[in-house]
Amino acid sequence: MYIVLYGIKIKPNQEENFIEAWKALTSLIYKYEGSLGSRLHKKDALNFFAYAQWPDKTTFDNAGGNLPEEADHFRNRMKATYKKFEVLEKFEVIEDLLKQEQSKM
Repeated sequence: MYIVLYGIKIKPNQEENFIEAWKALTSLIYKYEGSLGSRLHKKDALNFFAYAQWPDKTTFDNAGGNLPEEADHFRNRMKATYKKFEVLEKFEVIEDLLKQEQSKM
């Protein structure tokens, strides 16, 4: 697996708008680009980190061309909510010992 870690500094009073746009865009990336999903973490009122997981570096490098037009809408909504959005690190997973969620029946 391949991981990309993002650091995000949002504008004041934009947390809800940022999270909604992030969720919508991330869902499209998952559905259309082969992402394995992402987690969003909050450090404090204005600082967030996102952890995106991909099957491999090649899938990540080739992503972007399959998104529907609505992705631009969510990308623009998200851009309006943050001051800074940067890639902090990219790395491969060597071992994965996170517990997987149990499906509820």
